[in-house]
Order: sequence, then structure tokens, then C-alpha cells
Amino acid sequence: MKKLAICFTEQGKQVIERLKEKQDIKGQYLGDLSGMSISDWTKNAFLPGNALIFVGAVGIAVRAVSEVLKDKLTDCPVIVIDDNGQFVIPILSGHAGGGNKLAMILSDCLGAVPVITTSTDVNDAFSVDTFAAENRLTIADRHGIKKVSVKAVEGKKITLSIKDFPPKEKTDVIVADETDREYSLLLRPKKYTVGLGMKKGTRPEDLDTFFEENLKEKGLSSEDIYALCTIDIKEDEEALKALQDRYRIPVISFDKDLLKKAEGSFSSSEFVEKTVGVDNVCERAAILGTGNAGELIMKKTAKDGMTMAIAKRGL
Repeated sequence: MKKLAICFTEQGKQVIERLKEKQDIKGQYLGDLSGMSISDWTKNAFLPGNALIFVGAVGIAVRAVSEVLKDKLTDCPVIVIDDNGQFVIPILSGHAGGGNKLAMILSDCLGAVPVITTSTDVNDAFSVDTFAAENRLTIADRHGIKKVSVKAVEGKKITLSIKDFPPKEKTDVIVADETDREYSLLLRPKKYTVGLGMKKGTRPEDLDTFFEENLKEKGLSSEDIYALCTIDIKEDEEALKALQDRYRIPVISFDKDLLKKAEGSFSSSEFVEKTVGVDNVCERAAILGTGNAGELIMKKTAKDGMTMAIAKRGL
């Protein structure tokens, strides 16, 4: 996640400098942006994979983001910090985007007070959207989030069922692909891992297009993907980091010796083996990402120095 901060005063600049001492943050002062308005900055920065930090008044941030909001499950997390660095307030995407967690981290960096306002957090209650994000589950019906959250805040018992043990009565949350049982919210397991290989310096937009094309070919979406898997020497590639941030999919990397232990029949390349020490990266990485217990549903596909394979997890 890229953290982008903007401030409007000299005091705000100092707050950003304090954050930079402990966090990788790109900070800007509005007055240095060649006539760009706060609305312009926000529109340019409000992209998947970014977290926006406004050092100033909450009202400024609210007006700035009001024109770019799209969806509560995909919008960027937005944090507001006052000019004196006393309070850190997540105002958007506190659960799904990790805004609350980021606010806690930034508060610790500044010695500030985190101001958390989400009902489940202030009432120390179960947060189903946080549970889904932390356990890599897809929310099938977002309207059910409110039903479950209200019940949790009221202190009522929340029932959760895993697919193999469906109760006879209506359940609050069911984790399953599909079910004929009554529920308030269905959480679907992410069934697939994607193995990726790429030449050094691959452009983020090229890898993104390649990724989307292959998913579409298999009738999948990014919400179906449990993890992006690769060899350890590629985990810091900018293109891979951008993919991770854009789709909020974690990256799992393996060294060459672990990749060699992947179980199955894989494509083999002498060039790849000579270059990275193992004959195949994408297929082997995809299988290891399933816990070495899945099956390839798409073998290695190559394009312009990029390779991709998809494996189905053995759930």
C-alpha cells in the first residue's frame, strides 16, 4: 500500500516529516503543487492500492474525497491528522481497506491519539468485514454486513458456520461457495492462486493487463484469487507490488529450493533454470501457494517476458 500525504501549513509539513522518519510516505505541500487544487490532488491520488493521509481539518478531507467515492469495499483508506499531530482519524475504508489499522500505526509513530469511530470497534464487537479481509474471504452480499454488525454491536450472539457443518436454523455468517441454508451473510473462500514470473523492470500496466486477460480467459475475477505467488528474487518487482496493492491480494514468495519441491508435472525451461536456479517459476509457485495440494487449471502462459499460471486450492 502506497501512503500519500498532503498538508496545507508549515505545522503540517512537520507532522509529515515526523511520519517519514518511521514510515515510507510520500508527502506533499499543497502550495508546492503548481496551482493544483486539493480536489485535483485527490482525484489523481485516489487510486487502488493507495492510502491517502490529509494533515489538516477533517472537513477539507471530506469535501476532497466526496467526488471520488465509489464502493465501500474497494475505496482507498483515508486518514486525517490534525496540524499538531495530536489525533489520527480514519474516515474511510476503516475495515476493508485497513484504514483503522493504518491509523493505529500512524498514531504510534506520532505518539498521537487514534480516533476510531466504527461501531464494532468502539463496542469491542465482532467485525465481519474485517474477519473476511483477514481470512481472505469474498463477501458475496454486502448488504449482509450491516445485519451482522448491528447484531454484534447490540451484544447478541453471532453464529458462524463452515460449509461442512451447516446448522438447521438460520445462521448469521456462512463460509461456503454456495448453500441452501438461510443466512445473513455468505463469505466465499478464494479458491485460486496465481503464479507469476516476469523479466526485471516489467511495467506495472503490462503485468496488470496480462493478469486481467488470463483471469477473464478462465472466467475468473481478482476477487477469486487467494494469493499471488512467485520466486523470492522477484517479490520486490514494482509491477508485482502494484498488482498486490491494486487488488489487495497478498504476495507469497518461495526460494528456488522450495519451488523444486512443488508436486506435479511442470513445463521446463533451460533458460529459466540458468537464470533463477529452477526450471519453472509460475506453475511451481502457484502449486506451492495452495499448500502443495492444488491442481493447475491454467498451465504456463507467456507474453513479453511475463509468465502466469493458475492453480485451484484443495479446499
